[in-house]
Formats: sequence, structure tokens, C-alpha cells
Amino acid sequence: MDAPGFRQITKGTERMDKIRIALADDDDAMRGIMRRVVEKAGGYEVVLEASDGDALLRGLEDVRVDVVLMDIEMPGKTGIECARVIQDTNPKTVIVFATAHEQYMGDAFQVYAFDYLVKPFKVERMMRTLGLIRERLSGNAVPVEAPGTAVAQQPKRLMLKHRDGVNFVDTGDILLVQREERATVMYTADGKRYVIPETLSEIMEKLPQEAFLRSHKSYIVNIDAIDSISPYGRWTYVVKLRGTEHDALITHEKFEELEKRFS
Repeated sequence: MDAPGFRQITKGTERMDKIRIALADDDDAMRGIMRRVVEKAGGYEVVLEASDGDALLRGLEDVRVDVVLMDIEMPGKTGIECARVIQDTNPKTVIVFATAHEQYMGDAFQVYAFDYLVKPFKVERMMRTLGLIRERLSGNAVPVEAPGTAVAQQPKRLMLKHRDGVNFVDTGDILLVQREERATVMYTADGKRYVIPETLSEIMEKLPQEAFLRSHKSYIVNIDAIDSISPYGRWTYVVKLRGTEHDALITHEKFEELEKRFS
């Protein structure tokens, strides 16, 4: 054991061809079942196992993962609480809950879980979820056509204060603002990246509301920069943006709001 409560499975060089997954459940037997199903699914590598929520978060400080498969009712932080912390660090981490309690499904919706497995679940059910995740992360999902192109707006200057000084940016050049490693980060059309002290809510108030969308609790996107939107999970989509390799997430609710803007 690398530390009380969790076990780091792999160390050293990362296998870039494998989807890296963390398992968290206080039931050792259930964790073993999940591990065997993941191994059977193929294309995955279990890199972290944890027996409670606090241990999971400690382990994730040192291990990069693509997917977290976890129980909700665990000692320490619950799975829902862990999901909120994980999203603030890397909102693109795929969250799957496996729990014996259906009543938490609404909470899972709030943290944009990819799927919600109710114990005792069939192996085929979990295999199907792992297969869908593999498709999404490999980029094989069928794109949903973006609803249109927003009307161009007159550029508005935004003053960005940061630790290195002050920059002035035209709002039309802003492609994406997101939460990243517990900080607010802005990406612009000229390829620059700014780490700024404001929250996403504070930035959204300064931006032209007709040109930008708070697509997700962790993302603001420039509507003009949207290239395509693809399914990502049960309640979310992934947004591809022109002019940047970075993409964003959009909730089903916000996708419907975007559609209404162009109806």
C-alpha cells in the first residue's frame, strides 16, 4: 500500500495506449469484481484503487486518470463530494458511480456523471458502459451538428489582472474559459493562455451574454468558435472549438438553451 486507504497500481512510464482508471469502494470484494470487469473489457489500465473517498483524492494528487469508477456511500468524503473535487481539478475526468442506492441519481446528475450503475449490476451492463467510454475518449462518437453561428459582435476590451501584470484582450478573441487545476484559465485565438484570479461567474458577468455561453459549471465558450458538439455521457456533450486544441463540456440543459438561440 502506498498510503493508508489506497494503492497505486502502476508507477513510472505511462501507457499512452490505455485508458487509465481509478476504482474506489470500501468493499474489497466489490472492488475486486470491478477490477476484473475492467480487465476483461480491454483497453483499460487500473492505476489506482482506494477504499474511501479521502484516500481516493490523496491518490489522485499523484496519479493521472481518465476515468473514476466509484461508490457513493464511502467513509470520509462521499463519491458525490469526490466528484466535485475531481471536476474542479480536471472536469473532463469521466465519472461513473456504482452504488446500491438509486436515490442519489439526482445528485449524480448535478456532477455530470457519465453513468450510474445500481448494484448488483450485471457484468454486461458495466461492460457496455466501459465500451461507450472507450468510444467517447477515442473520438469515435458521431458529431452533433452545431446549431449555427452567432452574429458577430463589436469587440469589447477586457482587462486581465494576473501575477505577471495586466493584459488587455478583445472579447471576440476569447475562445474558452475553464476551470483547470483549481484555477481559472482563459485561452485566446492567438494561442495564449492566461491564469486569472476571477471565478467563472465573475468572468461571465464581464462578457457579452449574446456571444458567450456558460456551457457547464467548469466552462465558458465563445459561441462563434463552436465547430461541433458530440455526445459524451448520459447528461453531457463535448464541444470542439475552432482555433484551439482545447475543448469543453456542455450539459444537456445548456445544449437545449443553445438550440433555442438559433431556433
